[in-house]
Amino acid sequence: MSNASEVLLKARMVSRPTSLEFIEKIFDDFFELHGDRHFEDDKAMVGGIASLDGMPVTVIGIQKGHTVKENVERRFGSPNPDGYRKVVRLMKQAEKFHRPVIQFINTSGAYPGKGAEERGQGEAIARCLYESSGLKTPVISIFIGEGGSGGAIAMAAGDRVWMLENGMYAVLSPEGFASILWRDPSRSGEAAELMKLTAQDLIKNGVIEKIIPEPEEGLENNLEFTTNIIKEELKKELAVLCVKPYDELLEERYQRFRKYGEFEE
Repeated sequence: MSNASEVLLKARMVSRPTSLEFIEKIFDDFFELHGDRHFEDDKAMVGGIASLDGMPVTVIGIQKGHTVKENVERRFGSPNPDGYRKVVRLMKQAEKFHRPVIQFINTSGAYPGKGAEERGQGEAIARCLYESSGLKTPVISIFIGEGGSGGAIAMAAGDRVWMLENGMYAVLSPEGFASILWRDPSRSGEAAELMKLTAQDLIKNGVIEKIIPEPEEGLENNLEFTTNIIKEELKKELAVLCVKPYDELLEERYQRFRKYGEFEE
């Protein structure tokens, strides 16, 4: 089992497969939809309609790149408010047509630029949480890499939250934690251990329900090993969630997050 510092390095690897690569392997007939109908199409957030063994689904993902050019274009996977408004648009469309929503999360956090703040970054994240918490269709969120700050929280208010074996999820980066607590960002490894951000820590505290294994040779070398598992788990989980009455689905979702005060120390 990797320690938190090792997990952090693996979650941030430039070679780690992106959301679009997961979507390509797991789903058929993916048709990407663009824009938030307010400002622009945010390339750090991708989403659209696809098929999971014949079942129509809406898939959404935070998109990073593998090269400097790709990462600049995608802002290193840090969405603007336009990206989160795209998420809300796609979720509401999924609700209208009774499609379950599958979300892939991989971000160090929402984009902190001046334009993002001017266009209401905080409100856009809050709107994501508000709409997804009451969405009348199943929502499954999967952490495939980093899960940082409100940028990740915005997409993690699902009925089920899963994480890859070398994923992480925390309120801020270990570097930020170390800077605040000790005024020394070089102590990020120590901070990562204290923050309980690994999949093993999070499943113990009830933040996630499932850990998805990764191949020993590395996710980038055998993506199908993990995507095959995700595909089968999605089919099993959606077979349960899709037959639940909406009031039961929403009540269970509400209770899932109400129990967060019961975490272990």
